[in-house]
Amino acid sequence: MGVAKPVEVVVRAVEVLNAVASARGGRTLQELHDELRIPLGSLHRILTTLSQSDYLRRSPVTKRYFLGRAARALGGGTGSPSARLIQPPPALVEAAAATGETAFLTELVGDVPVCVSIVEAEHALRLFVRIGQEMPLHAAASSRAILAHMDEEVARTLLSGTAPLTGYTEGTPRDVEDVMEMFREIRAQGYAVCENELDPDVWAVSAPIRDSEDQVTSSVTITAPGPRVADAAVRARATRAVLRAAEALSAELGSARRELSESPA
Repeated sequence: MGVAKPVEVVVRAVEVLNAVASARGGRTLQELHDELRIPLGSLHRILTTLSQSDYLRRSPVTKRYFLGRAARALGGGTGSPSARLIQPPPALVEAAAATGETAFLTELVGDVPVCVSIVEAEHALRLFVRIGQEMPLHAAASSRAILAHMDEEVARTLLSGTAPLTGYTEGTPRDVEDVMEMFREIRAQGYAVCENELDPDVWAVSAPIRDSEDQVTSSVTITAPGPRVADAAVRARATRAVLRAAEALSAELGSARRELSESPA
């Protein structure tokens, strides 16, 4: 029996997925056409099919294609290009150790904030955050710490693309302009807080991570059940810990920005 010939459309779909996965900044239709030499009509059909099945996601802002949730799931949640998926950086480990709570990194994959690294709490009661988990744009401190530092119109476009905003709890913001006002507060204080907005009785604090060009595409978060951080002093310590971690991680990327001056007493 001879070896079956590969189905051309399947081969092309795999080539498209590999090309998108290899590009941290995503790919446009034209870039994929130029690289793979797939006719534009066929390429458009492939991209539409892969997007409908969530293997690809197209940014409503940049119009670039990125890996979708289904493609990332094939790698056990390791579809993000971040090397931190393999080993949490020391600053993340230190933040978790200093607070005894769960600490995790979120990175913007295309237009989607994704958890890329995590150190779980020492306590028996842990929160369910996993590598590869997508964080909602409007209801997670980890996402808001990133979006707050985008151009306001870009952030509003991203939020509007997910409208109506999902209400996870009674405290979840449901209006785009309410979230935009939160972004302004985050920029003013240097960190984002989420309380009972994504999960009931859960508190989280997140700080932006900046690169050498002062761009924010990731964040570091400490999260805990509300009763464990009910005391204001405990929350203040967690906030200082997350700001220290953000500063260390930003320095690794070449940023000279210092965030600790904005930390609570």
